[in-house]
Amino acid sequence: MSRQLVPFRKSQAATMQGFSAMASAAMADGTLSEKTKELIALGISVSQRCPACIGFHTKALVKLGATKAEFEEALGVAVYMGGGPSLMYAAEALQAWEQFSAC
Repeated sequence: MSRQLVPFRKSQAATMQGFSAMASAAMADGTLSEKTKELIALGISVSQRCPACIGFHTKALVKLGATKAEFEEALGVAVYMGGGPSLMYAAEALQAWEQFSAC
């Protein structure tokens, strides 16, 4: 997905710089750790049914050292909040976890 957005980042540089600044500020360690914020973002990604977001946040969680148990617990909350459709996207998230954990 990141590669597909390269032309858009160039044509809409100011917008994308603003989005990147917002993301950096929102995800920075604060009262909540970056890992906790990524777990929240994962839950929202699943409940909003965004495969690209699921991949992005799963990759970040692996990099941040999240455990599979933490990951699965966050998915459980996402399924609780999003119902059956979120369960199907939780399965995609588990597949992404396996892919990124193998790297």
